Amino acid sequence: MLSLCAAPSSTASFVSKPPPPPVLSSRKSGFHGVRVAQLWPIVRNSQVSLSGPSSTSVVMMAKKDEELKDIRTKTTEQLNEEIVELKGELFMLRLQRSVRNEFKSSEFRRMRKRIARMLTVKREREIDEGINKRISRKLDRQWKKSIVVKPPPSLLKLREEEAAEEAKESST
Repeated sequence: MLSLCAAPSSTASFVSKPPPPPVLSSRKSGFHGVRVAQLWPIVRNSQVSLSGPSSTSVVMMAKKDEELKDIRTKTTEQLNEEIVELKGELFMLRLQRSVRNEFKSSEFRRMRKRIARMLTVKREREIDEGINKRISRKLDRQWKKSIVVKPPPSLLKLREEEAAEEAKESST
């Protein structure tokens, strides 16, 4: 690297500085365990602050723990009903995306994760009861066939709002 040093007089000189040595860190790539050397900046302990992303992850973990406690207090039937409702909401979000309506894209991930947590709790209960994987899959198939399709809560709310608007228009 070259840098220009300006002297108090009218002369200027070029000074050559050696580049800083690269810090090599070997990370495992996902391709058959091949190690690839990558350049990573040095992180010193003095540079790490608690007000950064690490503190937000602690808050996120607390929310997840609260959500898991809430999920675990529900019965299996309530979990099944809520899973069906959330899958319906997820379907409605997909429809909104395909029609290009306004929606929060973060809702996709939030709903998928909530469904996954509920299914995990459901499977934990099956394991406690001694139900193996094969029987669990069979029960899941039976449960999925027994689902009565009903509109998700967001669609019901939308229909109620439209009916209220029509009632206002017809009354005036």
